Amino acid sequence: MNLEQARFNMIEQQIRPWDVADPEVLHLLSVIKREDFVPAAYRALAFVDMEIPLGQGQFMLAPRVEARMLQDAAVQKHEKVLEIGAGSGFMAALLAHRAQRVISLEIKPELVAMARANLQKAGIHNAEVRNFDGAKGSPGESPFDVIMLSGSVAEVPKHLLAQLKVGGRLVTVVGEEPVMRATIVTRTSETGFTTTHPWDTVVPRLLNFPEPSHFHF
Repeated sequence: MNLEQARFNMIEQQIRPWDVADPEVLHLLSVIKREDFVPAAYRALAFVDMEIPLGQGQFMLAPRVEARMLQDAAVQKHEKVLEIGAGSGFMAALLAHRAQRVISLEIKPELVAMARANLQKAGIHNAEVRNFDGAKGSPGESPFDVIMLSGSVAEVPKHLLAQLKVGGRLVTVVGEEPVMRATIVTRTSETGFTTTHPWDTVVPRLLNFPEPSHFHF
């Protein structure tokens, strides 16, 4: 398998057509070795347009979804980022190249170990993976410039929005199958927020976030 050709094809055939045009994002995807963040059994699928099983019932998001979320977050070099759902550490690696500091929360100890090892192997030292229930956020470290939820939720919890700086952004996917929407919430003031839904997709759920009641009377 020609890894560089596969990487090039992923960028040109999956990611660019999904309205990812930020040259820095495209460059990161060309130089950060996605295959090193994929479990060995799935290495041949590292550049395929699919979610990759990580074990523990968790998944690595499809490349085009990761790229679009990274672009939408518009992380700057001076910013502090909270990621919820470290998975294999790949999104933390991408974020770390754009941010000053990344704190990534992962509830599954096996994935914490995987993500830490992958980030160390990649030589990334400004991203820290913690074994913690990310549904709570990290109030002791807040406020954050960016909060990235690497999975879907039924709704955006208000306690996470409270952990954003003014001018900060929360990026996630909200809804239920078959329709989920990318959601970007920007904190415009102490009490003000604006929300956009730039694209639709379906991605796996993050753990321990509240689900809506489906009881009808």
